[in-house]
Amino acid sequence: MRYIHPLSAATQQPAEVLGAKAHGLIELRRLDLPVPAGFVVGTEVCRAFLRDGYFPDGFRSELAVALAGLEAATHRRLGDMRKPLTVSVRSGAAVSMPGMMDTVLNLGLTAAAARGLAAETGNPRFALATRLRFLSSFASTVAGAVGMNSGADRAIHQDVAAGHALFHHAIRAAEDVISQHAGQQVLHSPFRQLELAIAAVCSSWDTPRARTFRAIHDLPPDCGTAVTVQAMVYGHRDDHSGTGVAFSRNPNTGEPVPFGDVLFGGQGDDVVSGRSPTLPLHELAAREPAVWSRLVAALARVEAHFRDSCCLEFTIEAGEFWILQVHRGKMAAGAAVRAAVDLADEGLIEQREALLRITPHQLRHARIPRMVLDSLDDILARGLGACPGVAVGRIATTSDAAVRMAASGPVILVRPDTSPLDMHGLAAAAGILTTRGGPACHAAVVARALGKPAVVRVTDLSVDATSIRTPGNTIPEGTLIAIDGTTGEVTVGNPHIYTPATNPHLHRLLEWADRVSGDHTPREDTERLTAAHSVLLGSAGSGGSTARPRFRTGR
Repeated sequence: MRYIHPLSAATQQPAEVLGAKAHGLIELRRLDLPVPAGFVVGTEVCRAFLRDGYFPDGFRSELAVALAGLEAATHRRLGDMRKPLTVSVRSGAAVSMPGMMDTVLNLGLTAAAARGLAAETGNPRFALATRLRFLSSFASTVAGAVGMNSGADRAIHQDVAAGHALFHHAIRAAEDVISQHAGQQVLHSPFRQLELAIAAVCSSWDTPRARTFRAIHDLPPDCGTAVTVQAMVYGHRDDHSGTGVAFSRNPNTGEPVPFGDVLFGGQGDDVVSGRSPTLPLHELAAREPAVWSRLVAALARVEAHFRDSCCLEFTIEAGEFWILQVHRGKMAAGAAVRAAVDLADEGLIEQREALLRITPHQLRHARIPRMVLDSLDDILARGLGACPGVAVGRIATTSDAAVRMAASGPVILVRPDTSPLDMHGLAAAAGILTTRGGPACHAAVVARALGKPAVVRVTDLSVDATSIRTPGNTIPEGTLIAIDGTTGEVTVGNPHIYTPATNPHLHRLLEWADRVSGDHTPREDTERLTAAHSVLLGSAGSGGSTARPRFRTGR
């Protein structure tokens, strides 16, 4: 059996083997879009590892061959002192599970390789920061060292003194943790680091957060994850480097314009975590116009190929544009309706397909409620609307508290930021509020996947173990608040909520539904859509071709 497959346009394996991430990257390569070289460990390896506790026979030798091929393609070597290769090791289930499993970046950056990277770039601070990022993520993922990544963040953002004392201290701390867990030799063996990272990613398939996500989305528990290994591109290399997430259509409104955020001088996990302040995506146009042009062209090309709204995760290294992932742009219900109607108007899909793309559940939430406040004085704080809708509930400042309190009524989970460890609290909450993050942060992405109102980047608000604070106000946990995921407004109490009666895109979609069903009698919106679905799915079962094509690179 072949366990490892190249990220090549010639690779024909399905997403069930390659995982959604690698399957999407191969599609991007077929479109001649810029994707870093790499290979993917198939899902069978994960299943075997979880079943037996070790990799299947022949896997290690196959991994060595795949790594040699990657070194030849990049003209670099893992751990080399002159032209070091570093790689990312990322999970990739057949259906996207954003942030639920582990990732290791910059793997292979031994002390010797870091010196080579410093000499190659002429930037010792960049090399030290990159090595620290690797060691901290490796210690956290492989050795389970809680808090290691936050310590690295502090060192990276605070160490400006000559000698980089904080860097060296944090590096030694991470090295000690890794040595205690896996032995000191692993610090000098990048191939062993790669084996351990793959094992850790496979193991993360069975973590509580991943199991919770699969249960919420009714995903099978035994598929396992693929593991994608790619040559690193550095979004924190210089002033012309960065990283970001770009949607081809606004996921909150469905408006057909590029939307997302960008972070200059950072790596992808900085954007997703929400810990680093990002900029609106359009800031890229002024700062790196050539990259902006390539990004906009890539969004258009990918959307036309998949005939669906899409999302690209990208990195800019020294002015060069690279795409790291493609998946369907997870959208709020109203936005999904607009996107389906617009795609039909643009000729990318038929009206019948647009109808099948909308579920009755989405239709029930397509008319977006808004808070109606008596005066501006009623606004406690304002942030960035990350998922439309209004949620009213009691403040819960931890995920454990959210689960406990939700048993007796709706809660709003209020956190500085969220991570996969908060999945149980996010699932229990009626709405989500964070003080940090942008439209592509973990809280925003999960909120849209769950269909829950969310507000992020409420900068005037702080959170502690028992309360939230704004200038002049301390509000204890358990207080009733409301959030508006469209306007980003937060208020205390239970405000009046207004739901618009009309929505032009929804109106047109339901007209199409009545035309298909042949029934124009007054009924509930969901009944009109369900009747059309029955006709369309019945004709598909009789040999028609109206069923929705599956976007295999994400959920």
